[in-house]
Amino acid sequence: MSEGLPAFFLGLLQGVTEFLPVSSSGHLALAKQLFSVEHASLTYDVLLHFATMLATLLYFGKDILLLLREWCSGFFSPAARCEEGWTLGWAVLAGTVVTAAIALPLKPVVERMMELPGAVGAGLLLTSLLLWRGSSIASSLKGAGKPISLGRGFLIGLVQGVAVLPGVSRSGSTIVAGMSAGLSAPAAFRFSFLLSLPAVFGATLLEVRGLLKTAGWASSLPAGWIAGFFASFLAGFFSLVLLRRVVSAGKWRPFAVYCAFAGTLSIVLSLLG
Repeated sequence: MSEGLPAFFLGLLQGVTEFLPVSSSGHLALAKQLFSVEHASLTYDVLLHFATMLATLLYFGKDILLLLREWCSGFFSPAARCEEGWTLGWAVLAGTVVTAAIALPLKPVVERMMELPGAVGAGLLLTSLLLWRGSSIASSLKGAGKPISLGRGFLIGLVQGVAVLPGVSRSGSTIVAGMSAGLSAPAAFRFSFLLSLPAVFGATLLEVRGLLKTAGWASSLPAGWIAGFFASFLAGFFSLVLLRRVVSAGKWRPFAVYCAFAGTLSIVLSLLG
């Protein structure tokens, strides 16, 4: 791991920013500037993403099992195709396909942008605008909202694909996209994180595949990596609890202001450097 930045701090930073609408990639890049350090090793980065994925699975565990059962039942029972899990399962699949179609070609661009503080700052400013817009949408939502559909899943998946750009919050942009498409705030929150699981799992598998081809990958784990792993897991779980309350209350603007400040700071630092 990078010298000067404890493994515990990186784990905590990953856990908090992975789910709150402030962009984890943007904050890791900003931490690199402020502390003059490199990012964590790829091995540790994979572990931290795995930790936050486990937090998502724990938080949505019962929901995932129920929806998966309903989706699988739909292949054998026409009556089961009237259940929520059938439609939602196909919406997640559609969203995942379009996410991959956009995100994979963008990988070289993303890697380059991570090294450009000004680009990261611009992404954070875009996130700020999205969150400010989300606050306005949340205040205008009434009733239960529209049901999830294949088209809405496709649209939110498209936004998730673009959100791989550094500084753009995946959670914030996909939840705002869901509300813009007519979903209620709780439904947009739920679908955003159900949609994230296949994408995070697939990205983690690709990184693990690359790691296994590298000799001595285990030796790159930093001292204190176990504490960092659990910090990422616990911080991620409690960030989900907090975000659900934020979404339900429509309190997006404090995060919008924060992202505007972080984005401006990143751009200023890039100009000074």
